[in-house]
Amino acid sequence: MSAASGALGRLVISRLRTRAEVVAVVRDPARAPEGVAVRRGDYDDPASLRAAFDGVDRLLLIASPELDTARRIKQHLAAVSAAEEAGVGAVVFTSFLGAGTVATGLTEAYHATEQAILAGGRPYTLLRHPFYSDAFVPQVSGGEITSSTGGRGLNTAFRSDLAEAAANVLTGEGHLGRAYDFTGPLWTYPEVAQAIGVTYREVPDAGPGPMSWLSAQVRAGALEQQSPDLARVLGRPAKTVAAHLLDQRKLGAQG
Repeated sequence: MSAASGALGRLVISRLRTRAEVVAVVRDPARAPEGVAVRRGDYDDPASLRAAFDGVDRLLLIASPELDTARRIKQHLAAVSAAEEAGVGAVVFTSFLGAGTVATGLTEAYHATEQAILAGGRPYTLLRHPFYSDAFVPQVSGGEITSSTGGRGLNTAFRSDLAEAAANVLTGEGHLGRAYDFTGPLWTYPEVAQAIGVTYREVPDAGPGPMSWLSAQVRAGALEQQSPDLARVLGRPAKTVAAHLLDQRKLGAQG
């Protein structure tokens, strides 16, 4: 598993420990998760990736956190080439929704990587992720929830559910040669406010920035795509944002 020291990688490893032999490939071995075999593999060092991927049956290729698109594409293509040269049995790649057909903006690096994996001819599974719910969980302040989303839906999913789905794909059968569009249950900020018993108020965008851009995408309906793939791979419904907040409140009350 590449990028194994990141948040998603650690969650996947926690779900694989009792199900398979795991090798964590990390840039800095000092930051590797405990309890698994560790190999050094740096997206900017192709030779290290070839050595790290040697003998791997199924590789979970977790997307690089690099923000520069050109550099990210270079890193991903180096990893795909290293997997081919090392004779990896199958590649499972954490892609992004829309990457199968769109090659601009957020999807550009993912699209290029998917195309390289397909061209390489090795067995594969593509896991197209939505945005993480973890980044969108609303904060209750003054007895209310606010947002600038216009009451439109979000198809986000929690990182923990996406990690479990990846573990199921890595250890299960029937997933090779498939591309999954992972989406969580559609939710809105007003619905979440109602579910936890607080009021909702729409507010103007705070100004230029990532969250302002994302809110505009939500208002335009760009995050309302739905697919049954995540629930099918999990074997259960994905967790909702409302359920997450209610669980937090229960834990707070018990504490």
